[in-house]
Amino acid sequence: MFSSKKWIQKSYYQIALTFFLVIFFVFSIVFSLGSGQAEISLIDVFQILLYKFSGGVLGNIADIEQAVVNIIWFVRTPRVLMSIFVGLGLATSGAIMQAVVQNPLADPYILGISSGASLGATFAIMIGFGSASIFSQLNLSLSAFIGALLATFCVLFLSNIGGRMTSTKLVLSGTIINSIFSSFSSLIIYLADDAEGIKSVTFWSMGSLASASWSKLPLLIVVTLVISVFFASQFRILNTMLLGDEAAVTLGISLGKYRRIYMIIASLLTGLIVANSGMIGFVGLIIPHIVRGIYGSDHKKLVPMCGFIGAFF
Repeated sequence: MFSSKKWIQKSYYQIALTFFLVIFFVFSIVFSLGSGQAEISLIDVFQILLYKFSGGVLGNIADIEQAVVNIIWFVRTPRVLMSIFVGLGLATSGAIMQAVVQNPLADPYILGISSGASLGATFAIMIGFGSASIFSQLNLSLSAFIGALLATFCVLFLSNIGGRMTSTKLVLSGTIINSIFSSFSSLIIYLADDAEGIKSVTFWSMGSLASASWSKLPLLIVVTLVISVFFASQFRILNTMLLGDEAAVTLGISLGKYRRIYMIIASLLTGLIVANSGMIGFVGLIIPHIVRGIYGSDHKKLVPMCGFIGAFF
């Protein structure tokens, strides 16, 4: 009786907290759009968003300067939307990685994805891929994405040597690939005679949303949402992973197969994010732990709430 009452109280607490976070999340978006070097009133922000998203049917921007409209629509809105989906994707990937490798210190970059993306981007910048063309950013993103995928497949290959893939072999393989790819990136920078290229690599490796644009958002949004929905539907398998390989075998579930599938899909998502925004750490590591402390370890709640709180963060 006491346990049931406590569970109901906890559920009410979670619902109330979620409602508060949703309200605060919406407010933070509007506040972010109005804040910056050019302070813009919240009323103007609402009018511009209503006008643009409704195709001119709603909202009135006749009295608002065109420069203000351009700042909100072409600069700040793409950055805010990119930050939402980058946070959502990284936090979701972090929760999946921690379940797959059964390691609380795991994050989306544990398989050397970040070092692979860095190697791809460093290579593209240093050889001047499209440096004088409008495709320079596309080539940089594509190179980073290819590097991230290459690192992932190398890790999966190493972790399958000598028998069945395990969480320990995945972590060790990721550490090895991370060191190797990071060393190659450092070697390219050391041998390069391009001060501007080295500067570009440094800024890219720090992570940034400054390159956000409306042309980049559709692919990022669609892929992030589709993969996040897929992972949210896999809560039973993810919960089984928490029990360990021996318990999964008794239930007739082959965790090795699901590990490969989840790692490849999570790596695709992380590679796409890294290619668009550079390396943004911390989100995929800490958000799943915060969500577990509030909503528990059941992946039915954990995965969608990680996505939401990651976007909010």
